[in-house]
Amino acid sequence: MSSDSTHLLRRLPVSTLLAALLTYSPLLMAAKVAGEPGSIVATPPDMTYYALQGDTLTGIAKRFTNQSRNWEVLSKRNQIADDRAIPIGTAIRIPADLLPEEASEARVVALAGNPTYTAADGIETTLAIGTVVKEGSKITTGKNGFLTLAFPDESRVSIPSNSQVSLSKLRKTKYIASPRTEISLSEGKVESRVTSLASNKGRFEVRSPLAVAGVRGTHFRVGINADGTANEVLEGGVAVGTTSKKNNELLLPAGKGNIIGANGVGKAVDLLPPPVLETGYAVQTRPTVQFIAQKSAAAVAYRVQIARDAQALDILAENRYKENRFKFDGLEDGQYFVRLTAIDALGLEGLPLTTGFTLKARPEPPFSIQPKNKVRADGVDFTWTEAAQAYAYHLQVAKDAEFKNILLDQPDIKDVQFSSTLPQGEYFWRIATVIQKNGQFDQGPYGDIQKFQKLAPQATASFSDSPGKQISFNWAAEPGQKFLIQIALDTAFKTLYLSQESDQADLKIPRPSAGEYYIRVRATDADGYVGAFSATQKITVQSRWTTSDGEAVQSGNGTVRSGF
Repeated sequence: MSSDSTHLLRRLPVSTLLAALLTYSPLLMAAKVAGEPGSIVATPPDMTYYALQGDTLTGIAKRFTNQSRNWEVLSKRNQIADDRAIPIGTAIRIPADLLPEEASEARVVALAGNPTYTAADGIETTLAIGTVVKEGSKITTGKNGFLTLAFPDESRVSIPSNSQVSLSKLRKTKYIASPRTEISLSEGKVESRVTSLASNKGRFEVRSPLAVAGVRGTHFRVGINADGTANEVLEGGVAVGTTSKKNNELLLPAGKGNIIGANGVGKAVDLLPPPVLETGYAVQTRPTVQFIAQKSAAAVAYRVQIARDAQALDILAENRYKENRFKFDGLEDGQYFVRLTAIDALGLEGLPLTTGFTLKARPEPPFSIQPKNKVRADGVDFTWTEAAQAYAYHLQVAKDAEFKNILLDQPDIKDVQFSSTLPQGEYFWRIATVIQKNGQFDQGPYGDIQKFQKLAPQATASFSDSPGKQISFNWAAEPGQKFLIQIALDTAFKTLYLSQESDQADLKIPRPSAGEYYIRVRATDADGYVGAFSATQKITVQSRWTTSDGEAVQSGNGTVRSGF
């Protein structure tokens, strides 16, 4: 002790010093080494106190149980006949049930949504991490609320969504802090992880309108459903019974559950085993995370939770599903745990599967525009939408959907398009967004894989002149194709001479006036794919002498042309 502290103590009145010593004497005694006179230690089902000089059973009973008449119980328990002849250091065993109770408390250690908290005096308070809750308070989680409470002995109680509980009793014994906890469930569910109470003879109960579940240290769930109260034991054992005490209690071991209804205590049944997830869930690359469980004939529904921790104490989202596919939105990128259980026809929730997963969905990829399905051109133009905050884009083209055989890898494209030449064949492509974040480049996941075929460009039309009144064109074609043929007076096809659709790979038209023309053909495949126009071909229609009926004048050298 410092000289300043000593000086301060000397200035305090004697009455103040005595009051302070009396107030903190239990702490001072507890701080002693076990077995040393004046020390106390928990020795279930008792507390042991080591006598000081001058101690009597009457005084010990008054000091520790608030009832001097309890000296008789201490006398029998310790087989001490002479109350006034107790040797220093004698171990005096005091039944823990005689110790007075004092107020305890719990603390909020995990929170999501906006659960409401009403204190015993009726005042409603906003909950936050670290909020201390006390006896008589009521907690309602609501649709998207989740809450986990930590108790002084490190027990944990998780209250999921759509639940309402009251902390009916939240106390502990003096000296050895043996918990005396009672939780009343009026709606929904609670999941309790209770630290072993064997060493301090504590008590922990969860009560519902029809049932009561008491434990000495275990992991279990209690929920209210249409048929009554559902009890599910994950670790240890739980004694369950009706609140009326008219039926015998049932001890449920780990892996068992039952329903307590208006007709009494239901028999113990096996909880469903943990579900099995289909592969592919470990890394999620879309903002909507998705899980698929292998189907089970015994499961009528599933309960799925997303948590920050492997114990699922810090729950972020929860839902109940009838089908075996589960989706969640609204999560930031990061590391999470999914916890899921199968629910049987009785409404009992089975053993949980808890496994970690990673969400890396940002920056989100742009939407791909083209190519899709087919390309009929000399080159391939890749285009996509502009992504927010994009610094660059990463394009990959491969021969396989798994991208093991990558042919094109462009990680630093600043535009929303890229052109390349590829030989004919089948390809797969994907695009990702790259941003700058905290001075570093951060690439998001690739978008959906697009598949396309690189085919030969649409063949140009072959022009065939004749001495008759018509000219004809033909081109290569595939079965089922339809065509759009355009003939223009200019290379930009702004002034069209002809635009005609056909399901044939040839065209005959009346011979136009002499001059230069331009022709192109576009094919639509049988599957609806519309290709690009063929390369533009220039055709020249020669002037010639004709007869009165429009036929070409012929000579021994062929058609007689004018202008010679």
